[in-house]
Amino acid sequence: MAKAKTDTGMETDGAAGAGAAGAPDVTSTLGYEQARDELIEVVRSLEAGGTTLEESLALWERGEELAKVCRRWLDGARARLDAALAEEADEAEEATEG
Repeated sequence: MAKAKTDTGMETDGAAGAGAAGAPDVTSTLGYEQARDELIEVVRSLEAGGTTLEESLALWERGEELAKVCRRWLDGARARLDAALAEEADEAEEATEG
């Protein structure tokens, strides 16, 4: 599969997050803001057009990977908020019982 560069300079070969020859998944080290910003650039590139089918597919696949990274970060943030709210509710309940 042909490689395509995103606007951020990252190269993708369409593999789901894995580099050549079993290299580590670089998406696992991306922060939320990094993944979001790169995803925005991928979408802009796709909307602008002017790429080959292979390049467009590679960009689409990269966008899917980045969306998953963002979703994991958001799910983690939601879990932390839910835990904090549950703890706060438990403390308030204990205070009214005691």
